[in-house]
Amino acid sequence: MPLIAVIQNYLKKNNLLEEQDILDTIFLASILPGPMAFNVVVGVGYRLRGLKGALVCGLGAILPTFVLVLGLSVAYFQWGQIPVVDRLFMGFTPAMIAIVISAAWSMARKAIKGVSEIIICLAACAILLGIGGFYSTLIIVLVSGLVGWLLFSNTTIKQLHKQNTQPSVLSNSKPQGSNKLLSVLPLPALWLLTVQPSLVVELFTTFAAMSVTLFGSGYVFIPIIQDIVVNGQGWVTNKEFIDGLAISQITPGPILVTSAFIGYKVAGFLGAFSATVGMFLPPALLMVVGTYFLDSIKKSPVVQAALCGVRPAVVGMLIAAAFVVGSTAPQHWASGVIVVAALIAIIRFRVEVALIIPIAGLAGLALY
Repeated sequence: MPLIAVIQNYLKKNNLLEEQDILDTIFLASILPGPMAFNVVVGVGYRLRGLKGALVCGLGAILPTFVLVLGLSVAYFQWGQIPVVDRLFMGFTPAMIAIVISAAWSMARKAIKGVSEIIICLAACAILLGIGGFYSTLIIVLVSGLVGWLLFSNTTIKQLHKQNTQPSVLSNSKPQGSNKLLSVLPLPALWLLTVQPSLVVELFTTFAAMSVTLFGSGYVFIPIIQDIVVNGQGWVTNKEFIDGLAISQITPGPILVTSAFIGYKVAGFLGAFSATVGMFLPPALLMVVGTYFLDSIKKSPVVQAALCGVRPAVVGMLIAAAFVVGSTAPQHWASGVIVVAALIAIIRFRVEVALIIPIAGLAGLALY
């Protein structure tokens, strides 16, 4: 991911962390739930300055994007029904299909290496499309991890043994600052100011529960969030949900900041705040705990084998996400043109997603 590459280059250039510490942080972020790039930011902050560093780095990564999405959300719900604006967002939807497909393709090239992985991938996709829902996703993650442990344990043990017999650079780097892992940073009690505190709390708990089932990529979350906030809670419509995804892609932050868009629709500013905290706080806490116990996690063959099963399942969930987004695309020849053009731009020419979305919007204005 671009943000991870930027972080890695900056840390190396300024000699803030050893190379091995950086790689260990990226590894841990990849095996824990939550947006990977955000996890890396929190892990780096914790290594540099303990809990205070994790807090400052996490806020620095998410706060500017949150403000941008919040502002765009206000504008969307004020002027989103204007015909010109509607056509603009019609172009966003097929571009989102291409973005999700490209993410699935990129991950599949690394995660799928044989028949077993293909079967796991297809099964995960079929379950998510056929049954759907939060619990289906949770079962997919747990079962695919178990299958990975059963199928790939011997392979991962051999790989870890090979790595352990080779010379490695030992790092004594520890988080600077406070090491009191159980120190509690109280959440702001702003929800007390709202006339519907129960709704704000419900937003927090719903997004917090979802956040701990996300592995690998924020795009996997698309069918999960869609099922819960559209079909289950009725907080947003299908069109609003896809438009919220597009808004999050215009901004430089993670796609999961869509939670701010949904929260704003449900309960205004405090709803946006509560949903965003629920989405990002649990993975951040897990990242801090994981960094504290990194060595034992990194050397566990059980974790490594389980991940070999979870990764192809994530690819399958991404494919399901593409179908979910595709079902909301306008039935128009222009949709196919935008999907193909966006795919070529992303995969062949490596154009940034932040550019794809606004260009697709302009194409929607011209073609629909």
